[in-house]
Amino acid sequence: MTDTSATRPDIDPILKMLLDAVPLEFTIDDGVDVAREKLRALKPPAELLPDMRIEERTVDFGELTDVPVRIYWPPIDAHDHLPIVVFYHGGGWSIGDLDTHDHVARAHAVSAEAIVVSVDYRLAPEHPFPEGVEDAWAALRWVGEHAAELGGDPARIAVAGDSAGGNLADAPILSPDVVAAFLAWYLPDVDMSDPTALSTDLAPANAKSLAGLPPAYIGTAEHDPLRDDGGKYAELLAAGGVSVVLSNEPTMAHGFISLALAVPAAAEATDRGLAALKAALHPTR
Repeated sequence: MTDTSATRPDIDPILKMLLDAVPLEFTIDDGVDVAREKLRALKPPAELLPDMRIEERTVDFGELTDVPVRIYWPPIDAHDHLPIVVFYHGGGWSIGDLDTHDHVARAHAVSAEAIVVSVDYRLAPEHPFPEGVEDAWAALRWVGEHAAELGGDPARIAVAGDSAGGNLADAPILSPDVVAAFLAWYLPDVDMSDPTALSTDLAPANAKSLAGLPPAYIGTAEHDPLRDDGGKYAELLAAGGVSVVLSNEPTMAHGFISLALAVPAAAEATDRGLAALKAALHPTR
């Protein structure tokens, strides 16, 4: 992807002001607990959140047991045969939880008119790769088997999530120190010197083909070191014959969806993604 740094729009001023006031900056030496507290500081006040039915559960699938999830039902009259969104929070596989992304899960339930199952997968460094991936996969399969029990439609299940990727560059939220910490905690014993040798669980680009995957909406941010990774993933999906929409937000930075309640431009960008999700889950409207 061509570098457009000389002509790209500036970061949205409200977003920049918020990130300057509450910077998500830390190093490996700070430790994961410091990093987790810094993310919790970005949590919006409860009075801004929409009210809805919410239930905490632990789910089991196969050999994996007691995976915590939080289930949200949209505040609409009909609670039968609804689509379901399985949501995975961001945080570099090491920080974040059901509470830090509670407002994001609620937004998905409201805007997509869907049941949302938010997954509290195990985090590194206590649980490095692939333990979090195993939890995420187990929770999705549990939802597939229990959709009707939740009031959902097993034929309309989507997965959604934000962040939790890594690529070395300097930008708001994802600085080199932050990315280095995430990778050290999540992949302590993985040789990253040859990206082409990584498993497809870590690097989907190493798959021979992405054919057969479900339709995708990929939202990227211009001021995000992971922007080009999102664009490349979209290219690989399209090459495999998968229907994909790539939307790059010109004034946004990494993780903008978590700041949508405080930044109008982030809310507009988030709404575009949620509208695409709703259209995919309610195709007859």
